[in-house]
Amino acid sequence: MATFVGFLAIIMWAMLALFTDVSGKVPPFQLTAMTFAIGTSLGLISWLWRPGAARNLRQPAKVWLLGIAGLFGYHFLYFTALRNAPAVDASLIAYLWPLFIVVGSALMPGEKLRWFHMVGTLLGLSGTVLIITKGGSFGFDAQYGFGYAMAGLCALTWAAYSLLSRRFAHVPTDAVTGFCAATSVLSLVSHLMLEQTIWPEGAVQWLAVLGLGLFPVGAAFYVWDYGVKHGNIQVLGAASYAAPLLSTLVLIIAGVTEPTTRVMLACLLITLGAVLAAKEMLFKRR
Repeated sequence: MATFVGFLAIIMWAMLALFTDVSGKVPPFQLTAMTFAIGTSLGLISWLWRPGAARNLRQPAKVWLLGIAGLFGYHFLYFTALRNAPAVDASLIAYLWPLFIVVGSALMPGEKLRWFHMVGTLLGLSGTVLIITKGGSFGFDAQYGFGYAMAGLCALTWAAYSLLSRRFAHVPTDAVTGFCAATSVLSLVSHLMLEQTIWPEGAVQWLAVLGLGLFPVGAAFYVWDYGVKHGNIQVLGAASYAAPLLSTLVLIIAGVTEPTTRVMLACLLITLGAVLAAKEMLFKRR
């Protein structure tokens, strides 16, 4: 059940590209500050029915450090990578985090890395390459070395956050509300230092920002926290490669892009990879 809850985050992240596209020209850090503020409000609203939940913010400094480094650190490194390297290359490097999660899980207590976890994850990575590169080629240029390094750190940061969260499985998911609030504030500071403020134009763009804050940059982090702490983290890592595929399918349904053979092949690779990685869970002997 916890693994399914974690997979809900992957489904919500599939809406990220569409909502971001519709949100207009709002700068990345400003958009992050706005959407994480909305994500914070989700936790605060839930506390109206759970008065004692606010006490769950009282956590050791190492828990706060992990949460803020995971949420804010990932986004800061990702946007820095996009500023200093081609978007395709940076995105592809940054999306190595599911592979890092599956491989890193072998170092976690009670976990065991099997061949089908690795093969399934590599199939998912292959499908993701097709999605991100649009079936074309990609190359690495030394002049973008700093951007590539930031993208690599981005992938390592999210993988480390997801894996280390499992070591703090006793920490309630309510703590994510505090992580979201801190990320919103730090993103606002980054925006004021690095960007020019541009507000959404019209109701549609404002609704897109609201949708981002409620789902892919809001509820998704709460369910991901629960999933990686209590579910099958290897299956979640491999299944995470479905996010760019589902995102592309959402864009196709919305009429933003066209269906292609490349998308169908990516769908096949990612689906096979996810099923193979989850083989032990799906086909467990009675």
